[in-house]
Amino acid sequence: MAGRFVRASKYRHVFGQGAKKEQSYDNLRISKNAWDTNLIKANPEYLSVNWEASGGGAFAVIPLNEKGRVPEQIPLFRGHTAAVLDTDWSPFNDSLISSASDDGKVFIWKVPEGFSLYSDAEEPNDVAPVAKLSGHLRKVGHVLFNPAAENVLASSSGDYTVKLWDVEAGAPKLTLKHKDIVQSLSWSADGSQLVTTSRDKKLRVWDVRQETPAIEVQGHPGAKSSRAVWLGEHDRIATTGFSRMSDRQLALWDPRKPGEPIGGFTILDSISGVCMPFWDEGTQCLYLAGKGDGNIRYYEYENDKFEYLSEYKSGEPQRGIAFMPKRGINLHDNEVLRGFKTVNDSYVQPVSFIVPRRAEMFQSDIYPPTTGLNAGATAQEWFGGKTALPPKISLESVYEGDGLKEVPAEYKPPHAAEPIRSPSPTKTEAPKPVEAPAPAPVTRGPPPSMSDNKASLAEGASKFADKDDGSEDEISSFEEIPRPVERPSATAARQEEKTRRPTFKQEPEPSKPTAAPTPAPTSSTPAPDASTPTPPPSASGAAAGLKDFLADIKSTVHQQSETLQRQNLIMSDQSDQIALLLKKVGTLETKLSSQGGDREKDERIRELELELEEARS
Repeated sequence: MAGRFVRASKYRHVFGQGAKKEQSYDNLRISKNAWDTNLIKANPEYLSVNWEASGGGAFAVIPLNEKGRVPEQIPLFRGHTAAVLDTDWSPFNDSLISSASDDGKVFIWKVPEGFSLYSDAEEPNDVAPVAKLSGHLRKVGHVLFNPAAENVLASSSGDYTVKLWDVEAGAPKLTLKHKDIVQSLSWSADGSQLVTTSRDKKLRVWDVRQETPAIEVQGHPGAKSSRAVWLGEHDRIATTGFSRMSDRQLALWDPRKPGEPIGGFTILDSISGVCMPFWDEGTQCLYLAGKGDGNIRYYEYENDKFEYLSEYKSGEPQRGIAFMPKRGINLHDNEVLRGFKTVNDSYVQPVSFIVPRRAEMFQSDIYPPTTGLNAGATAQEWFGGKTALPPKISLESVYEGDGLKEVPAEYKPPHAAEPIRSPSPTKTEAPKPVEAPAPAPVTRGPPPSMSDNKASLAEGASKFADKDDGSEDEISSFEEIPRPVERPSATAARQEEKTRRPTFKQEPEPSKPTAAPTPAPTSSTPAPDASTPTPPPSASGAAAGLKDFLADIKSTVHQQSETLQRQNLIMSDQSDQIALLLKKVGTLETKLSSQGGDREKDERIRELELELEEARS
């Protein structure tokens, strides 16, 4: 369609495909606690589900290969004295998981080897925690492992703090104090910064090792919960929240310019459920899943904008959702992401997002290297000040069945200059070398004024005037060059006046008479001897050209008016003929209705109707 432009994208045709119920995880008792959390978390081996349990809090761990209906009694991870509010898997150990509870405790768990939901025992044995982290004064609502450092855990609590734990030591090392309850938190890719949203409607970016917020700005203005997610290795943050009119919003933030979101707040819809954002580094896409609706939208991040791609629609609403790390997806089916959504608090349905392609080989353009199982730093190194990205693995080796093979990292840390860390004076001076290598503005002067432009033009004209001593051919060719450029009027007479105006001083030739002042619009008329200036005839020629031009306009207008009058007369005649034919048809129809149908009359009526159609056309 003309005027339509379709943005080129590898993921424009990505579609979501929900698994059938027999391929889902059924007969679950998902927690009905009202705390705003995702309820489930997934890794390539297991799926954790906040469980609706009596006699203390518990959560379940389901092996991903045990699909279908789970047994009535399964082994649970018990140990909390109140409801479990959140869980999170370690990014570098698929069997290590942390949990947060309403009892104010953070527990660390280890999934036993060969763990299964099915056993021959009458009552399955529950799993106990391997470590208990105490330090919060109220309920702990969120836990999140550091994506770059091993065994570094962040937890947020109702005591308005976020604590950073050394899991190996079992003690909190750092504390980030807020002014209200923390609603969400997200790490940067290198694990050096943490972004949080709070009930006081503030968005904070923390330099966690200094325990102070580097940035604190006003977030979404609505009263409902807001979420934030760091866009991987980009120095950008995406947030979802609500407006004052309770419309769901999406915003993109630059931590270096935190005054307002880039492009303002984008209104999504007017649904009341919290919008849960998830970032996929491999496809550079942002996925938005709403609580209480069954749809999952996905946007591609490009040029500091979120370009809408498509939407997975389902009639079954979700309360919680989780996405699997990239190393666990099905590469042979061109699956770029796999999510798990809760349905009716009774089962979890896998949803695969697939790029439709026919090629039966590894698609390197949609599967860049991703994070593996090795961390960039240990907990001791990270708390000591080391910042490093975890090494990446090649998904092609996973596709070929060769296991996880590391590839050299092609990543330049965006925080090497430490531009947003304000408390330390040594770190604020770091951006200066970045801005220093720009010597170009030093050589640029102020823009030239009008007088300077006139002077430069006059100087250029004087250069050409000094060269007028050459032959007549050179002079005539010089006059022919600017003729297409200098067209100040629409008439051919004025063009001739401009070409014959004495712009340069030259002696007229007495042997050759001057050209007649008749207008000649063609560009091939001025010969080399026609360049002699004749100022008086040029004025009279211009006047004569204008008169002729006006006379031509009057004649064309007169001709057009005459043609319009003739067309009006023809149209009036045709209308009269149409009226006469209509009258004849009417009389014949009345005669036929009174006397009965005759074949000849029918043919006459048909002929008249055909004449009427021709006249109308």
